[in-house]
Amino acid sequence: MKKIGFLSFGHWSDHPAYKTRTASDTLLQSIDLAVAAEEIGLDGAYFRVHHFAAQLGSPFPLLSAIGAKTSKIEIGTGVIDMRYENPMYMVEDSGAADLISGGRLQLGISRGSPEQVIDGWRYFGYELAEGESDADMGRRKALEYLELLKGVGFAEPNPYPMFPNPPGLLRLEPHSEGLRERIWWGAASNATAVWAAENGMHLQSSTLKYDESGKPFHVQQAEQIRLYKEAWKNAGHQREPRVSVSRSIFALVTDQDHYYFGQEANRVDKIGFIENNRRAVFGRSYAAEPDKLIEELARDEAIQEADTLLLTIPNTLGVEYNVHVLSSILEHVAPGLGWR
Repeated sequence: MKKIGFLSFGHWSDHPAYKTRTASDTLLQSIDLAVAAEEIGLDGAYFRVHHFAAQLGSPFPLLSAIGAKTSKIEIGTGVIDMRYENPMYMVEDSGAADLISGGRLQLGISRGSPEQVIDGWRYFGYELAEGESDADMGRRKALEYLELLKGVGFAEPNPYPMFPNPPGLLRLEPHSEGLRERIWWGAASNATAVWAAENGMHLQSSTLKYDESGKPFHVQQAEQIRLYKEAWKNAGHQREPRVSVSRSIFALVTDQDHYYFGQEANRVDKIGFIENNRRAVFGRSYAAEPDKLIEELARDEAIQEADTLLLTIPNTLGVEYNVHVLSSILEHVAPGLGWR
């Protein structure tokens, strides 16, 4: 059995072929898609967060709205760039969204990279501490957020408050019990995957990672996951770790599927650079008739290591078609792989 969710980048553009012409289209369709995904039996609705782009950028209003209109599906991000975040305000926002959903948030956070603008976090009012890199800042803010999520009081109360205070130091409100244990870290390297395990975060591994061995993408990603699980065990955490991988997977069952994604059938891993002088390997897409797709996916080592699979979707093609894409995987592919 495997949890299966979708991951949407939330694009919009005034393009004649797009169903999402505006930000409003994308936000409202994201809610509708999450509701429909729950109805067909999908396990998760996840959203990418990008700033300075015609894509989803402020996750908590969206997650809250989905939480209010659904009852079972996990609701998450993949990932929130912590360089742009105020950890204290994020505790309040995420706590409220989690309570609205009844404790269904699965928040993916990370350092985040690349960006649409140069050092975009500076426009949000943040600066590096002395001797700190932006990666260091992202991890520092992540640890601050995790600490605050514990709900331990730290603020000295006003002796003459507007409203009566409980005894002792005050914490941020609203506090959502259990959210601390549902935070994931998006890791592009083996080292950050180990760091995530040591700090008690679940692991999100996407369709790219730093090329650390020259091996095929899925093999390197499987090795990363095994290192993470070993580090989690060594850290002595008293709960089970979770691991998600994301993939572009399309079952070609209609003429429309072949028209949109038939050219993806022979895709292979690609090599590129997401940072200066840092080589990365980008995982292939999968598109084929269901029987062939089952054979190909069975050989993907990283998918076998993960308990959660996030299917990246073409959100610009609209809710109806994306429900078809997701239903095709659930009906024609997942049973053949033992995921259902």
